[in-house]
Amino acid sequence: MPMAPAPNDTKALLSLICGIVGVVFLPLIASIPAIVLGHISLSEIKRSAGRLGGQGLAIAGLVLGYLGVALLPIILIIAAIAIPNLLRARMAANEASAVGAMRKYSAGLYMYESMCQEYVFPSTLSKLGPGSPSCDHLNALSEQMASDSAVLNGYRFQYTPGEPDASGKILTYTLTADPISPAMGVRHFYLDQTTVIHYKAGDTADADSPALQ
Repeated sequence: MPMAPAPNDTKALLSLICGIVGVVFLPLIASIPAIVLGHISLSEIKRSAGRLGGQGLAIAGLVLGYLGVALLPIILIIAAIAIPNLLRARMAANEASAVGAMRKYSAGLYMYESMCQEYVFPSTLSKLGPGSPSCDHLNALSEQMASDSAVLNGYRFQYTPGEPDASGKILTYTLTADPISPAMGVRHFYLDQTTVIHYKAGDTADADSPALQ
């Protein structure tokens, strides 16, 4: 009678699976178990005297496991180069978006000054938001932007109107844009009734900070 083939050792199959996962997805997590399981499986297959099979699976798992470990330094080097570049690109995009938003705010406030001379500047940015065009709803900004403390693309925009004069007119204002965390941006921005945008790296900007060109 022909003998039935010996069953494959489960650890050999697990070693192969971990080796594949280690090479394709998770070298640090899966490659080491692939190596350990592969060696254990080969040892048990050898001691079984033919009762267990799967030597090829265990060897394949070992090869993939060692390959995953070998690839790990390369992956770490690539990550060390790519991640900072991605973060810098993201911060640059956030800063450019913040400058664009400051210009929109400046245009909306200038429009309000031109159309609502009895007030000059609004007491709150909600007056620049959507609605039937008037000094209460100028329809110059989106609802998201028409907030005295709006968060847009990693930046917080804070509007502060000046004190009204004797006739109730608000002649000054300040608008600041600060990153909500260091990972969101480096430069801080400042705008006032002069319509000049100022910036400062790493700290809050003010009227004495360099003007944005």
